[in-house]
Amino acid sequence: MSEFSGVKQPEFDTMTSKHTQTASQLEELAQALHKELQSAELDTAPAARLRQLAGRVTTQAEDLRRRQKLVHELQRQKVTFGRSTPKGSFLEVPDSLEAAQGLLDGTLAGRAALKAADGDRKALGELEKYASRTGDPEFVKSFLRTLGALGVTRVPGALAMQLRDARKRQDAEGVTQLSRQGQKVLGMLSTALAKGTDPRSPAYMGADFLKGLVKEGRAEHKAGDTKYSGYQAQALIWRAHDGKPPYSKEFMEVVGRDVIVYEHEQRKDQWAAAKDPLGRYVKGKQLPIIDLAGALGLGTLLRPGAQAGSPGMEPQSAVVDNLFHAAKSSRQASQALLDHTPAGWKESVLDYLITTRWSASRFLNDYKPIRDMLTIATTGQDATSKKLAAEMIKTLSDQVRDAFGKETEDLEIRNRDLFDRYVPLAYPLGRAIAANIHELSELLLNAEKFGDVAAKDMAYAMVLATRDDAAFEALMRAQTEHMRAALDTVPPVGLNASNAERLGFTKSDVKQYDFNGNGQVDKSDIKQFLVDRATAEARPFGFIVEIRRQALIAQGLDDKKADEALKSMVGSALGLLPVPGAKPVGELAKGVFGELLGNGYDKLAGAAYDEIAKQVAQRMFEHGRTMDETHATLANNRLAAERLAEQMLATAMLNKDMLDGLGHKKHSFTTGNPPRIKPFAEMTPQQYSQFLAWARESGGANDLLDRFENTFRETTKVHDYLDLQTPSSSGDGK
Repeated sequence: MSEFSGVKQPEFDTMTSKHTQTASQLEELAQALHKELQSAELDTAPAARLRQLAGRVTTQAEDLRRRQKLVHELQRQKVTFGRSTPKGSFLEVPDSLEAAQGLLDGTLAGRAALKAADGDRKALGELEKYASRTGDPEFVKSFLRTLGALGVTRVPGALAMQLRDARKRQDAEGVTQLSRQGQKVLGMLSTALAKGTDPRSPAYMGADFLKGLVKEGRAEHKAGDTKYSGYQAQALIWRAHDGKPPYSKEFMEVVGRDVIVYEHEQRKDQWAAAKDPLGRYVKGKQLPIIDLAGALGLGTLLRPGAQAGSPGMEPQSAVVDNLFHAAKSSRQASQALLDHTPAGWKESVLDYLITTRWSASRFLNDYKPIRDMLTIATTGQDATSKKLAAEMIKTLSDQVRDAFGKETEDLEIRNRDLFDRYVPLAYPLGRAIAANIHELSELLLNAEKFGDVAAKDMAYAMVLATRDDAAFEALMRAQTEHMRAALDTVPPVGLNASNAERLGFTKSDVKQYDFNGNGQVDKSDIKQFLVDRATAEARPFGFIVEIRRQALIAQGLDDKKADEALKSMVGSALGLLPVPGAKPVGELAKGVFGELLGNGYDKLAGAAYDEIAKQVAQRMFEHGRTMDETHATLANNRLAAERLAEQMLATAMLNKDMLDGLGHKKHSFTTGNPPRIKPFAEMTPQQYSQFLAWARESGGANDLLDRFENTFRETTKVHDYLDLQTPSSSGDGK
């Protein structure tokens, strides 16, 4: 307790008493002096200064009295003790009132928790009173210090046992009360544990506390006649976490990784037997270690939000699944768990979870924790996110590849069980690919690998990913943003050596973009540039849409209708928005986007494509208007993607000054004299469609769209990647 200071209690009490008396006397003296000076018609300033002094002393006296009261309470509760020194006996107390209060409350809360662990029902009610104090680091440290790693492990165990006993007695009221109290206490413990195991938190308990959690987690504990591992009890704390604050990477490196290894050590023989043909018949399923609530038949009664007697009370959770729930609270925590190969293992934790252990995850059908964790771990733009994303794509591609037939006209699932086995991972897989949509383009256009992932690997992974509607939508939205960004790299009409710097380009850029060599970038140069960009972006668009079509065919689903998500994207005219941060050069483009962009749109510049896609989707949803009525008549996903491309190309041509002037001719989508284009937010759907038609005629977009569509509808390479027969015609609009 070296950070503490101490007081001699008798002397401290005397000082507090005298300070209080002095404050009162000074106030009386100030009042008397003021009266005398006033009656003598003299300046009363001396009395005012004396009153100010009295006020300061009064404030100090009040502070001392609060400290005195707290010191007495600390001593009465035996929270702090005297220490003998050559200068006398001192009572150790924190320097600040807040720290002292945190010490007192944390200690009392810890003691109440220990009493609850011993079966004292009343102590639970006392502990509940401190649930709001977990924001105070001094409280958290005192609370965890009082509990210790053993106490942290015992409390959830005791809660589960008491709840089980109440159910056995058919004490409905007791079950309801214990369920509510247990959820609150576990949430409190989880918040405290997240803070106390994070080196960046002022509540950090140190490395020894983390090691203590591992020791108690592996140890066998007993309550009554029931034995359980400490991790089975600690898992209830992890599942109660609300994500704030997140668990640290250090927690996952020490405790989390050990949980994975511990379960494998405990279950590897049984799992090996379950995979043996005879073992499958005799022993059955690959069983995980169930958390204590599941082992006692409590279902979700101790999970926040669950209610006693509510449907869904029976489901069980594995210890490891609860760990995933805690890990998903931050990208760093998730990655610390997944990006690791334990000593003696030949596979990473990520690979182990989706191969060796996957049957154990399937046993309980509790997929949300692992899906959420995989999603947060693989969708960042940092090197670890990309590494894990590539590893997951490659592993799942290898796992599902043998589920399909070869040399068929369309994709066929020959082993439905094998394919369905990994369907629960389709969404995080799709999100990981969407977060790396640029790498998808590089695979297809330049044959570059993404980690160990080649184009063929990506194709089979995409069959699984596009099985999920939400994953397919994420992929299409990310590719839309990728194309939008690619089109924005097109230079503006009129770029030359004299204005290059002002427009954000260099003189060497002018030479690069001046295809016809006339000294400036003109419309013919821009058109060629747009053709190159549009056809390049058509490849990944076609890849995604054709694989989605094949995935639907393989599952016997309707591949000839447009997905509702794509129809919504077209209807909201998602393609009309410029890329965040783009500066319109063309005169016609000024002011047309207006309120559609809203505040903060340009701040999205530089964000990942999938993140921009989410933000853009939210903005268009809030705008709440149908801009393009063709969405209602779209026959399939190909036509939807082509309409999105048309919207984006029209915006690109408008922004880059590719469209001819309006002249004196009025259009339904123009306003004013001379006419100018209305803000898009003010256009009706009919007017927006007429604007697109005008853009095709004025800017020569018909040729651009033809080039996009020809590349987009070319499916030969997709068929090659999926080992299908080469289609006789790829442009039939299927």
